[in-house]
Amino acid sequence: MNRRQQTDGSLALEQKKVIVIEAAQRPEAQKLRVAAYCRVSSDSSDQMNSFAAQLNYYTTLINSKDNWTMADIYADAGISGTSAEKRPDFQRLLSDCRRGRIDKILVKSISRFARNAVDCLKTIRALKAIGVGVCFEEQGIDTSEMTGELLTAMFSAIAQKESESISGNMRWSYQHRMKSGKFITCKAPFGYHLKDGMLEIYEPEAEIVRMIFDQYLAGQSKDEIAAHVTTLGIPTRDGNEYWQHSSISYILRNERYVGDALLQKRYTTDTLPYRKKMNHGEREQYYMPQSHPPIIDRETFNAVRELLDRRSITMPRHERDPLALKITCGACGAPFRRTVCSQKTYWVCRKHYKSKHNCSMEQIAEDEIHAAFLRIYHKLRLHGEPILKQMLSDLQSVRERRMLWSMDIIELNKRISDINDQDRMLADMNKCGLVDPDIFISRSNDLAHQLRTAKLEKERILGAECDDTIPRTRELMETLETLPEFLPAFDGEIFTDLVDGITVDSGNILRFRLKNGLELTERVERSVR
Repeated sequence: MNRRQQTDGSLALEQKKVIVIEAAQRPEAQKLRVAAYCRVSSDSSDQMNSFAAQLNYYTTLINSKDNWTMADIYADAGISGTSAEKRPDFQRLLSDCRRGRIDKILVKSISRFARNAVDCLKTIRALKAIGVGVCFEEQGIDTSEMTGELLTAMFSAIAQKESESISGNMRWSYQHRMKSGKFITCKAPFGYHLKDGMLEIYEPEAEIVRMIFDQYLAGQSKDEIAAHVTTLGIPTRDGNEYWQHSSISYILRNERYVGDALLQKRYTTDTLPYRKKMNHGEREQYYMPQSHPPIIDRETFNAVRELLDRRSITMPRHERDPLALKITCGACGAPFRRTVCSQKTYWVCRKHYKSKHNCSMEQIAEDEIHAAFLRIYHKLRLHGEPILKQMLSDLQSVRERRMLWSMDIIELNKRISDINDQDRMLADMNKCGLVDPDIFISRSNDLAHQLRTAKLEKERILGAECDDTIPRTRELMETLETLPEFLPAFDGEIFTDLVDGITVDSGNILRFRLKNGLELTERVERSVR
């Protein structure tokens, strides 16, 4: 092929035209759905003013951007930032992000978002994976940018150190006030209210406390007293409608009711995430006699103490043996009874004990039951928290779905939507200069208060379910936090606090039913008689 033919071929290729087919419909530029998260960690008036100012600021900012649209304002007031689980609106924000309702989140600073570096990075990575960016205004960080996560790691570490420093200072302050006798309790026990930092007798509950002491001295058991108080419809200090054996025991042994105070029964760990643990000698304790008005006179209190100690020795075996009336046969449903053979203790199905023909379930050694419980206990301490949290989350989801079409919830959702509409309209009017600044701030604060009240009312209704599984699960999680990480031997009191019953199934399987209804299984090797 000569040079001319090659040139003509190249020109022919260059002269080929590409026909562009215009789009029939061009998509309109979508507005970013922007949310803001605000938080203050104190209920003081100065902090609450700052809280209202943050709400007003973000409402105005988001509505001032042409390419932004308000998704929602999420706000937690008077809540610490060291734990994400304890911030309800923060959890609602994450839930809405997962549902695809938000594109960008505005936050004043990293310390407002999280003071735990691990939680902060975990949350930001999860949000980034679903296309949601977080803007930290104070640090000038946008996590949607490539360098955002690296900077976030640095600033969240700083925020965590700040939190640890503050917590350390607070612990030192508590310790100093305990030693000097000037410590003020932050939570009043049942029967008392806090007034100006001092415990005052709250007579409606104090009558219940006196009744509990009187009934115990009259010979009633703790379970009988708990059942009676439950029928009165008076919740415990933690809001639980059902009084337990442990609730009565705590009141009968609590020195607060005689006017004294034992300080630092629990202590907080030094590192994040902070956990409260029972003080089994790891920290100093401080006893303050006559620190507040007594509900029970000292003579009655000492008499109850003596009776408690006496009953722990002389009461019937079925009351002082933690396994008594707790073990059920999975084959016939009969309870197990205790028996001793060759100086070794066994538990056996009552029907099998009378005749092997009545039930085929064989006896099981008590030490094997103890060993199985210890294995269950250590699994709970190591892995129980995420399981119980997931169970709690599932229970709450089911409850919310069941309540979704309740007329009260529908009305509250309408009210919340109406308040949000008013807030947006007010922000638009302020943007156009149609409202006086003082009136704008006053009305914004009023709407913020109405919104918060409506959301709290909605949460109250959702929490008013008659099913007590959710509060029992929370109580079980709190109980686990107070127990030792390692249990060297079987402890009857801990067993009673955690386990509601045991079912013995064929195949050497024990089913431990926890206080919240959750069942955990453990295989054992039987010792046959």
